[in-house]
Amino acid sequence: MTNTQPIYNRMDSFLASVEKQALVMAKMAVHEPDKAQDIVQDAMFQMVKKYANKPEDQWSSLFFRILNNRVIDQYRKRGLLDRMTQWFGYQTDDEVNQPDVVDQLPSTILEPDAQFQINEIGHGLRQALELLPLRQQQALTLRLWLGLSVQQTATAMKISDGSVKTHLHRALEAMRMHLSEYQ
Repeated sequence: MTNTQPIYNRMDSFLASVEKQALVMAKMAVHEPDKAQDIVQDAMFQMVKKYANKPEDQWSSLFFRILNNRVIDQYRKRGLLDRMTQWFGYQTDDEVNQPDVVDQLPSTILEPDAQFQINEIGHGLRQALELLPLRQQQALTLRLWLGLSVQQTATAMKISDGSVKTHLHRALEAMRMHLSEYQ
């Protein structure tokens, strides 16, 4: 990407580079593929509309802040009853039958035992991530999966650097506890 490219071409390339991660994050957070797609599309639209002229090194944290805000808005819309049923692990028949994001990833050809082990670990990892509170989930994915700095993550989540570190520490502790059987 060069600075001689028109701004919208560079923005388009940036959005293409973060689309898959954003969609997975949104699906993990809202558990509804159609809603997740809407959230990501809305975040991308707002990014172009409001922040296309910002320096490119700020785009990542700005985009994930917008995405974070859209996810939080979705949580607010769900209402207390939906949030409580999710917190306590109750699911409707429709939610149980939804295809899982991790299960939809293309698999490589492996020995059956190795593939089974990988699938079990992936399932355990997904369950452990889903058990985390939203803010811990976001800190973990932004810092460790997307590789944003503490400062970029703080900007994206609209919290302090110290809060990012606290959320990440708590998330890692919870993940270690939930995944201890896989060691």
